[in-house]
Formats: sequence, C-alpha cells, structure tokens
Amino acid sequence: MLKTMTKPTVRFIVLALIAAPLAAVALPRADPVPGGIAVIPLASSDRGKPEVTYKDRKVMVVPDNGRWTAVVGIGLSAKPGRHAITIRHKGDTATVGFGVRDKEYESQYITLKNKRQVNPYKDDLKRIRSEQIRSREAFATWTNQDMTANRFLLPVNGIVTGTFGKRRFFNKQPRQPHSGLDLAAPTGTPVQSPAGGRVVEVGDYFFNGKVVFIDHGQGLITMFCHMDSIDVAVDDIVEAGQIVGGVGATGRVTGPHLHWTVSLNNARVDPALFLSGDTLASLDGI
Repeated sequence: MLKTMTKPTVRFIVLALIAAPLAAVALPRADPVPGGIAVIPLASSDRGKPEVTYKDRKVMVVPDNGRWTAVVGIGLSAKPGRHAITIRHKGDTATVGFGVRDKEYESQYITLKNKRQVNPYKDDLKRIRSEQIRSREAFATWTNQDMTANRFLLPVNGIVTGTFGKRRFFNKQPRQPHSGLDLAAPTGTPVQSPAGGRVVEVGDYFFNGKVVFIDHGQGLITMFCHMDSIDVAVDDIVEAGQIVGGVGATGRVTGPHLHWTVSLNNARVDPALFLSGDTLASLDGI
C-alpha cells in the first residue's frame, strides 16, 4: 500500500537539487492553459527517476537544470484553476499542485461542398468508429525511452492556415475544436518527422485522409493528416528530418495542406510550443 509522505519528504522530492548531473533536453515552452503544457521541477537524481501521473495517465519526466522535471500536457477541455500531479517513488507518494489559466480561442467557420464530410452517411459511421478506435490506441502509446530532444523540426515548410484550439464550425454546424496546426503547401511537398521515433499507425481515414502517427517516447505522439502519399510503415524507426510522405488533400479538406497534431500524455496540445523561437518567427500566419 502506498503511504502518504511527510512534509519534509515531499519537499525533498519536489525541490531537492540533483547530486549527479543529468544530460538536459530542450523543453517545450511552458504555457499552462487548456491545450498547453505545464513544466514542473521534481526530484533529486540520487533517488532515481520518479513516476508521475496526471488524471491517471503517465507523464513525461526528463532531466533539466539539475533535477528531474515533469512535462505535462493539458487537454483542451481542462477547467481553469488548481490541478495536480501525483509523484510516486519507491513506495512513497506525493501530490503537487499547479495552476491552469483560462484561454479564449478564436472561432473558425469552414464551408464544405461535400456535405457528406459534415454529416456522414449511415454506412460511413462504422468506418469512422473503427478509425476512432485506432486513433485512440495510437495516442495512448507509451514507450519508456529517455528523450534526447523536445524541440521539433517543422514538418513541412508552408503557410499557417489554421491555428491550434480554434472552435470550428463546418457549414455553420459546431464541431470539435481544432486539435492541431494546419500548414498549407502544394500537393507532394515533402513531410518530415519533427524528431526521432517509431511509426505506430498509418491509414486512410474518412475525415483525416491519409495519416501517419509517430511515437517519440514517454507519451509524446505526433500525427500528420490529409497526406497525398505515405512513405513509411508501422514499426518503422524514423530519424529527425526523415521524409515520411507528402502533403495532400485527402479526407475533409478545402485544399492541400498538412494537419499536424501533437499529443502529450494523451492530451492534444499546441504544436507551436515545441518549436524554437526562430522557427516560430519564420512562420507566416501564426
């Protein structure tokens, strides 16, 4: 049975400096809002790496500035206010709180000529449900590999036509918020993996068109949608910058572009938080 820790022990776990240096990684930008990321300093390395959970899901833990650090994805449906992570180590348990700020996202109205992509036929629903199961399984992937980099390459050079979190209306009908970043580019423009990882799912989905999911470790998953071609298969190991396919206009689209989703501990978060300042400055439309 897990035991509740005393205040001195909790203070040690959360704030103690690391005795032996760890190789640091470039963390994503902290922005604790719905659809954002919380970066929370943790424990000393002489006690070993702790296990951290948030809403009963495992959380990425990486070394940074002399201590273990939790990198927590916050879902778009999260309520502003006080949230908490649970830290477990060698039978001890501690809870550490963090604040989530409110954020208002813009609305986006899209008109589609293909009304079937707004209100699918009855025969389409079985396929859509099957694809939703496959997507959920891919996003729930967890690999206990140490991260070497959390700053991403831009998967395609394009113009930003859809930012993360927008409340979307298709033919004036409300749908789920936009879960990624849209980058418009000509059909066939190469799409590169933003970091090293393993391909965990590919397919041709009703809404998302041709898709690729890549597992980058510790609950960090990227998804690329609407591709014209796919150059990888499930279980392929890819390196940062490796071409995985080409931009297309498959699925529910109004033109060729790449929809890029980033998921952290099974929460969709803003991909821009994983880009360097120089990369963000080079983007048109963000």
